[in-house]
Amino acid sequence: MPTFYPGPSKVYPQVAEYAAEAVRSGIVSLNHRSAGFMDIVRQAVELLHQKLAIPADYHIAFVSSATECWEIVAQSLTGSTSLHPHSGAFGQKWMEYAHRIRPMVRPDLADTLCLVQNETSNGTQLNRETLAQFRRDFTGLIAVDAVSSMAGITLDWTLADVWFASVQKCFGLPAGLAVLVYSPDALTRAQALAENDHYNSLLFIHDNFSRFQTPYTPNGLGIYCLMRVLEQLPPIAEVDARTRSRAAEWYRFLEQEVPQLPFTLLIDEPARRSDTVIAVEGTSEAIKAVKAAANAAGITLGNGYGAWKDTTFRIANFPAISDGEIDELKAFLRQYRS
Repeated sequence: MPTFYPGPSKVYPQVAEYAAEAVRSGIVSLNHRSAGFMDIVRQAVELLHQKLAIPADYHIAFVSSATECWEIVAQSLTGSTSLHPHSGAFGQKWMEYAHRIRPMVRPDLADTLCLVQNETSNGTQLNRETLAQFRRDFTGLIAVDAVSSMAGITLDWTLADVWFASVQKCFGLPAGLAVLVYSPDALTRAQALAENDHYNSLLFIHDNFSRFQTPYTPNGLGIYCLMRVLEQLPPIAEVDARTRSRAAEWYRFLEQEVPQLPFTLLIDEPARRSDTVIAVEGTSEAIKAVKAAANAAGITLGNGYGAWKDTTFRIANFPAISDGEIDELKAFLRQYRS
């Protein structure tokens, strides 16, 4: 059943074999301090640098989720408070959560800027030019939630000090693992703050990952499957070109090829539209009807989220989704009559 749900979304079909291989070979039973498991972590980190073009001096760690990364940024990297300009539900949730840990007293004292590169709730994104402007204007640390875009499009890692993403979207893997990328400046900030009171304090995480270990018993199966998926992937420049081409075609298709549909694109400005999550707006009745019809046809559309829960459906444009599945959804939308 083709699924276009924007997370958890479709996993690469090879993941089933990778998981079975991990069980057959005993990888899932490896002690996380063992040489065999440390080698898997090392290979996964090296492949992330290679396939996603992450600078050699940026550090990589694995944690449980992007939501945990919100906590790490607030605990270990924010000295006073953080600023959170946002355009949707996940940016707002990050702000509310961070300010429970580091309350907002005076915005002018903020030393950390928190941005959502791709807002999954409404299909907006911050392009490179916007991120570069934030980099020029803000003198503190910049952290970026790239949950719906990392491994799907090219990111300019130098435009922020912290990047993170869960793997259940563009990485094409099951949920339960996140990739945390942080710069030398972020590590310097963590060392200056010296926050080491939690199991997921960044200094504790960094100390372990410098030896390709983890501070706690990790999602070993997830890390192994990540390593195997990265082995099969082309360089991010090739993935980016395919993602952006398919996104442009989706927007053209929805604007020009299906005039009978009682829907419009949620985001009017092309420059703000996401390349990985397409949001389509209509009345609550129309949205409910098309999702039901798609489900009857064996296709899963993504529900709306937050303020757009009842008046949008979302289409994931993630790398694991095949061209054939996209053709199937387009054929359904061409013939659909409300």
